[in-house]
Amino acid sequence: MENCVFCKIINNEIPSEKLYEDEDFIVIKDINPVAPIHLLVIYKKHVPVIHELSEDDQRRFWKVFNIIKKLSEELNFKEYRIVQNNGKQAGQEIPHIHFHIIAGRKLGKIG
Repeated sequence: MENCVFCKIINNEIPSEKLYEDEDFIVIKDINPVAPIHLLVIYKKHVPVIHELSEDDQRRFWKVFNIIKKLSEELNFKEYRIVQNNGKQAGQEIPHIHFHIIAGRKLGKIG
């Protein structure tokens, strides 16, 4: 998608602080963090929401938790929240699948 902020980050059209990258995902620091540690795990292929993932896409997502584990060890945080907003009513602001990893302070209950 030519107007997608995450696609522009993936294509190096917009600068970002990348902490991890492989053939399927990148991890960057959120530019508007809600906690001392606020990372975004972004799928490199433009897919707006989870229900639009193909079976091939779904097979690639096994890596997400390995990536999070690796970064939590490298950045020394063991307690964290994983958030994935799916659709506007759920709070998704950028229609491109991504996960928020939030840590570094006590987080309130959800709900």
